Amino acid sequence: MHYVLIACQALLAVVFVIAVVGKLRGPDEFVASIVALRLLPRAASRVAAYAVLGGEVVVVVALAVPYTVAVGLAGAAALLLALTTGIVVALRRGQSAPCRCFGASAAPLGRTHVVRNLVLAGLAGAGLAAGAMAGEGAMHLAGVVLALVAAGVGALIVVRLDDLVGLFGPADRRQAGAPLTPPRRAR
Repeated sequence: MHYVLIACQALLAVVFVIAVVGKLRGPDEFVASIVALRLLPRAASRVAAYAVLGGEVVVVVALAVPYTVAVGLAGAAALLLALTTGIVVALRRGQSAPCRCFGASAAPLGRTHVVRNLVLAGLAGAGLAAGAMAGEGAMHLAGVVLALVAAGVGALIVVRLDDLVGLFGPADRRQAGAPLTPPRRAR
């Protein structure tokens, strides 16, 4: 279970670090994308955007400190679920904005981002469960290296998911940002 914990911890840490760096490279674009969703009044949306950024920084720090890993995993899950809720609400209202999760992506928020966030929240939960079940057993270097390599590959897939969907997904990229409600049929 130690290796599962290490893999989940490392994957989430890398994903959140890249998210923080991407947002800090273009904070105005990230704030504008949150405002464009119109989930909150403009001023509250700006505050929420900076709260998300602050929450991501807290998660990164908590995941990096051995005694606060469980707090980091729980914080990651909570933040991811809150972000997912916001995306779902916006999509149900027919609103979308570019995903500025990792910086300057032009891909609109959509189902792919909902699934991605739910998988990441699940990994945070798996990390918490693995941490609770991990005993005082010895770890082997090969297992740690394998866990870190798996985390790196997983983080790369998560961060480049918009590009992968664009490359291998439907020809019409707008499907990724389609609302979650089915279209109404004409009578």
